Amino acid sequence: MADTKYTEDNIRSLDWKEHIRMRPGMYIGKLGDGSSPDDGIYILLKEVIDNCIDEFVMGAGKTIEVRIKDKEVKVRDYGRGIPLGKVVDVVSKMNTGGKYDTRAFKKSVGLNGVGTKAVNALSAFFKVESVRDGQHKSAEFSLGELKKDADIEESGKRKGTRIEFIPDEAIFKNFKYRNEYVEKMLKNYVYLNPGLTIDFNGEKFKSENGLKDLLEDKMSKEDMLYPIIHLKGEDIEVALTHSKTQYSEEYHSFVNGQNTTQGGTHQSAFREAIVKTIRDFYGKNYESSDVRKSIVSAISIKVMEPVFESQTKTKLGSTDMGGKLPTVRTYINDFVKKYLDNYLHKNPEVAEAIQRKIIQAERERKDLKGIRKLARDRAKKASLHNKKLRDCRVHLGDMKKERRLETTLFITEGDSASGSITKSRDVNTQAVFSLRGKPLNSYNMSKKIVYENEEFNLLQAALNIEDSMEDLRYNNIVIATDADVDGMHIRLLLITFFLQFFPELIKNGHLYILQTPLFRVRNKKETIYCYSEEERRSAMEKLKPKPEITRFKGLGEISPDEFQHFIGDNIRLDPVMLDKAMSIDELLKFYMGKNTPDRQEFIIENLKVELDEIEPAV
Repeated sequence: MADTKYTEDNIRSLDWKEHIRMRPGMYIGKLGDGSSPDDGIYILLKEVIDNCIDEFVMGAGKTIEVRIKDKEVKVRDYGRGIPLGKVVDVVSKMNTGGKYDTRAFKKSVGLNGVGTKAVNALSAFFKVESVRDGQHKSAEFSLGELKKDADIEESGKRKGTRIEFIPDEAIFKNFKYRNEYVEKMLKNYVYLNPGLTIDFNGEKFKSENGLKDLLEDKMSKEDMLYPIIHLKGEDIEVALTHSKTQYSEEYHSFVNGQNTTQGGTHQSAFREAIVKTIRDFYGKNYESSDVRKSIVSAISIKVMEPVFESQTKTKLGSTDMGGKLPTVRTYINDFVKKYLDNYLHKNPEVAEAIQRKIIQAERERKDLKGIRKLARDRAKKASLHNKKLRDCRVHLGDMKKERRLETTLFITEGDSASGSITKSRDVNTQAVFSLRGKPLNSYNMSKKIVYENEEFNLLQAALNIEDSMEDLRYNNIVIATDADVDGMHIRLLLITFFLQFFPELIKNGHLYILQTPLFRVRNKKETIYCYSEEERRSAMEKLKPKPEITRFKGLGEISPDEFQHFIGDNIRLDPVMLDKAMSIDELLKFYMGKNTPDRQEFIIENLKVELDEIEPAV
């Protein structure tokens, strides 16, 4: 091995913006293109809004305005405004901000003085404006570099802060803000801050009942076993009910207004407190899994100087509430024990419904006990011998914590497609699960079928979701099938499986459809991959005269070398989303039930519309 020189010339000191741009994942998690709710462009938006929320919490400003047009974002609050002499510093000097002074910001969301600096460094254009005491100050940046530092001027505008930014397309490739994800984020903010109004592109969001409104937005009333239990304390709020149709647990947890999507100490304590309270109330040592089966709940707590496991604040690591308060675990246990127990005593009909649900869960668990053991043994044996799952390396060592948000499982059909993806994937973060033939239509079937059907049993084992969504091994689950009739059918059957048994995967934004190119248009100098007829026509015009055109009939026809274009930085994903206007039960009944004439009419009508929109091929 040749000697590698190591001298003073190898030592570099990066300034704040260089470090953020070189290691953006440390500050905003994964990058992405906006197809996932935890993609970086939404973290940028969240970091800006968090500061507005802190103003509201401190009693300054009841309205936040958010405007997103194409790739430009504008956020305006009516809080106290950044002190004018520090406007440039708070958006361009690391570890600078008011959140270190608990006299000015108590139980704040933004704590590390990093958020807006990351937004600034990762934006092609960034502008900050502050109005206070009848004066105005603004500054403009590009990629973190100060471009314009305006003087302080007199102003008649309302006090507050305005941030405008455009994410850098060199980092966020082909990105697009999806209104569904933005609206979900904004709704969470208003659920956690009654009295706050957020105006998003002219539509106003407001909540009167906090977490109760959140659960009502997530579920249909027909699916609720009993009315939502809503309990509030000084620094804690919880809401819960049981689903009639859902199998597993579902939690929405928050700390100081931050959606902790990966849970943490508070969520673990909440799960434990529910079981303990229920056992004590009924005087029976029920299995914890039976108590929590089908529960849909939310918890929000406020703590002093919380410790999160990363800058994106998706998991709470704190064990203390702050000050002279007890630990997070003790505080939540004491609250749930007192208030949930009181509620159950005052509402015997709810208590009876919960007990019936527990007894039903207990009976189903015992019925499945034998088959679950056989299924687990079969899954272990199958995974050793038939190579259905090609796992990724993230689950090894320290990499798990750092890159968990990047983990992806591709569910493929056939050996050729899975072979191409396996050879071209990123082995650190991307895994492949290969289906054998078409999955079973699981509509209206019991959980027993998940264990009896080999494909479903192995898929459940690969995802590690038998007992809890908290154990989910892959953040992104991508259905990768051919864009033909058979491929579409397999997609539908897989979506049915997830809706029937694990709807939280879809509700929480984990399920996607992989877009793969229909055409390759190329000449000697350039190759363009096209995902639609429109893109094909555009590529043909660009590569005149007479470029070579290839029509891909299936994923197996795409070579591993080419596949790298489609599952790497340029990956295109369509998120699978639920429309609250139709319940899951109604959705499955219409698309997968026995109403063949209605469904046939729906397909014909929609096919007509689609054909009318397609121009004749050139």
